[in-house]
Amino acid sequence: MYPDFRTATLVTAALSTLVLSAAASASPVNISVKVENLAPTNSISFAPLHIGFNNGTFDAFNNGQAATAPIISVAEGGSGSAWQPAFAAADPTATRGTIGGLLQPGQSVSQIFTVDNMLNQFFTFAAMVVPSNDFFIGNDSPTAFRLFDNSGNLILGSIGQKASDIWDAGSEAFDPAAAAFVGNNGLRTDQNGVVSFNFTELEGFNGLTTGANYIFDSQLSANSDVYRISFQAVPEPETLPLMATALLAVLGLSRRRRTEAALR
Repeated sequence: MYPDFRTATLVTAALSTLVLSAAASASPVNISVKVENLAPTNSISFAPLHIGFNNGTFDAFNNGQAATAPIISVAEGGSGSAWQPAFAAADPTATRGTIGGLLQPGQSVSQIFTVDNMLNQFFTFAAMVVPSNDFFIGNDSPTAFRLFDNSGNLILGSIGQKASDIWDAGSEAFDPAAAAFVGNNGLRTDQNGVVSFNFTELEGFNGLTTGANYIFDSQLSANSDVYRISFQAVPEPETLPLMATALLAVLGLSRRRRTEAALR
């Protein structure tokens, strides 16, 4: 018996149509967000990821300008204690949250958010890179990553970050003794610089024991993949019976066609 490729195609098409319909239906929709640390073993870890599905108005920082309190609260210690309130004030209808805890190399974590896909079409994120004094990942432009089109369809599958995408907030002077994850972050010294790209300084932590008890070894080059954020629409519970019904209907149609063909 040969595989019924036409049946497989019909099943796939039916399920895909239902999933896409669910993603493009009237808001709200459920979106699964998965974050992965892609850095080499014993390299950088990440503090919890602060995220917001939003209308594209919250601008947390700007390249070449002095870091403000919201992004400093992420870059120095990772708490986001000023980032979250500032986001809420700038965009009250945004869906905000924090994903995971310390994310070490090779680890991943997922979380589901209910999002208004017509009102909040953009995605903003920020997380501290450790060990560091004030390094982080995040999007400079609030409209850099559009998740949904004007019909509510999910149009972005993932966001990748390379070592060259790592930011230096310029707010705290480089000092391994005062760096988070390898030193005492309470010993910080103001730098009074500006936000800029910087990953090469991470080599200055090589050989130090981290808070997770591994010996740090940066191993990073500009093109090294270090982080990925993936998005997937999650069907509403009420759409699952529809998907099952469609699947049974397609299989029934295929069975009837095979029976008719056998009787000819």
